[in-house]
Amino acid sequence: MTSIALLPDRAVLSVSGEDRVAFLQGLVSNDVADAAVDRAVWAALLTPQGKWLADFFITAGPDGLLLDCEAGQAAMLEQRLGRFRMRSRVEIGRTGLRVYAGWGGGTPGVPDPRLAEMGTRIVTNDALATTAEAADWDRHRLALGVPDGSRDLESEKSTLLEAGFDELNGVSWTKGCYMGQELTARTKYRGLLKRRLTPVRIEGAAPAFGTPVLQDGIEVGAMRSAHGDRGLALLRLGAMEATSLTCGDAVAHPAVPGWMVRPLVLAGS
Repeated sequence: MTSIALLPDRAVLSVSGEDRVAFLQGLVSNDVADAAVDRAVWAALLTPQGKWLADFFITAGPDGLLLDCEAGQAAMLEQRLGRFRMRSRVEIGRTGLRVYAGWGGGTPGVPDPRLAEMGTRIVTNDALATTAEAADWDRHRLALGVPDGSRDLESEKSTLLEAGFDELNGVSWTKGCYMGQELTARTKYRGLLKRRLTPVRIEGAAPAFGTPVLQDGIEVGAMRSAHGDRGLALLRLGAMEATSLTCGDAVAHPAVPGWMVRPLVLAGS
């Protein structure tokens, strides 16, 4: 079934000017040069210490680059990027563009770069006819185990690799330096990962964000976003293979997706 849903909690920033690519290239986790009218790049802005601040999709518009981001983070993102302008010939501002998601095959827009099954992103001035609600898209992405910004990551705390940015094409390992690169690279190449954002199947009422996840009475993680019987939980590596875990009054069954690389479990993970 083909579905198109308006995502009202998204906003679009414009980054224009002749230095726009070089400007963003030194700040975000992915290769901005790959963004095109028909190709989106998923990238994150990090703190200098390598912790997540925001993530967004970058495409090329008629007058510059477009950043499809969380509406609640748009002002912060505009301000943060503005701090680094200095002498760069760039302009950063809000647009009135709408964001839609399409999935199920045959939808217009730019392919979602994370997973083919995620469908497409549509950024437009037009009011499109929709066949689904944002909640339907939420269930779709949770079933695939894909994170959704601040609903699953914590500002200045989360790292990219624990949230699947490597497997989901959110990091370039070849483009050169960007803010926060050192921790991201060290985590990957030294095998320092201790937790993963893991899809879970929920029995019972969906737990609230932050609800502790327990294995045999020992805390092994915390709940992130959930909808119905699907959710994401940040788990210690050793808990990812558990048959069942408790989370408040619910039972959570880890359901590691095929796209996720299972890291080596170290002692104490």
